[in-house]
Amino acid sequence: MSGVIERYRQFLSFEGEQVVSLGEGSTPLLPLDRFKDSLGIRSRVYAKCEFLNPTGSFKDRGMTLAITRAKQRQSKIALCASTGNTAASAAAYSARAGMRCIVMVPGGKVASGKLQQAMIHGATVLMVKGTFDAALDEARDASKHTAITLVNSLNPDRIEGQKTAAFEIVDDLGCAPSHVFMPVGNAGNISAYWRGFVEYKNAARTDSLPRIMGYQAEGAAPIVRGAVVESPSTIAQAICIGNPASWQSALRARDESLGAIDIVSDGEMLAAYERLAETEGLFCELASAASLAGLVKASALGLLTHDSLSVCILTGAGLKDPATARAVCGAKASISCLRVDEVPEALKALSEGRARP
Repeated sequence: MSGVIERYRQFLSFEGEQVVSLGEGSTPLLPLDRFKDSLGIRSRVYAKCEFLNPTGSFKDRGMTLAITRAKQRQSKIALCASTGNTAASAAAYSARAGMRCIVMVPGGKVASGKLQQAMIHGATVLMVKGTFDAALDEARDASKHTAITLVNSLNPDRIEGQKTAAFEIVDDLGCAPSHVFMPVGNAGNISAYWRGFVEYKNAARTDSLPRIMGYQAEGAAPIVRGAVVESPSTIAQAICIGNPASWQSALRARDESLGAIDIVSDGEMLAAYERLAETEGLFCELASAASLAGLVKASALGLLTHDSLSVCILTGAGLKDPATARAVCGAKASISCLRVDEVPEALKALSEGRARP
């Protein structure tokens, strides 16, 4: 299966034959009928399942282009700061390209699944005392003085690759949706989607544009509050960022699309995260559920009509953060070990709607 560079080469201004790809893109766009009906939402709602990219997150779309161009320039080392998903993606694509990868992460603030992904692909992990923003500052400074390529979303190739998700949404729906809901952390993705929709409209692939609806965690909402958050705090680690690198371009996406950037609480994200898994069989990471919580909030505020067509971006896979899933499941039920002779009675009780013995 070809990746996004081959599929959308004409929109990426890409020249060359040697593409570093893991078959990213072409992720499913699935209706969320049971999810929305359980909440009384009457408009059409879809999920763009970006967690089904090769490393389990949307980062792969931009990383294929960033690493491919780095290799074209004969760069030997890819460097990034990360809350986890960028690290995993950079490490995997660097391995594919035969390059070294160095990732800088805020100590104690990265989900275990993401950290292990980066390490299994051979990345050198440097834990930094402090926030993601501090790690990014260090990575940015290092890339100015050494012969390495920074592959954070500050790298324009990252945004170029990520815009292809907007192309796919239009290709699958046959039109642009009325609203696109997404999490906002470092704010590169919200900028990328808007660029993609605008470029597709300019190319006459769609005759309309969506409202871009971004959501930050309550304890890490610098764009909404209009000021840097020095000590961001949220259990949604992927968007625990206090000074987004793409802040200004996110504001442009919001304003030009007549959309919004708002806040959702950790509790609202947890509720949406759990409901999605139970009603639709989709297991996203907690930060992804910011898009779903945003949809619920927008619906309650009357921002959606019966004619609305909304797409929620599910940016990362739930298995990247087993600790959150374990905490949610542990609050609901315990697992005990039955003797073989106890199984028939337990199954009977459960089939009759009774608590098992």
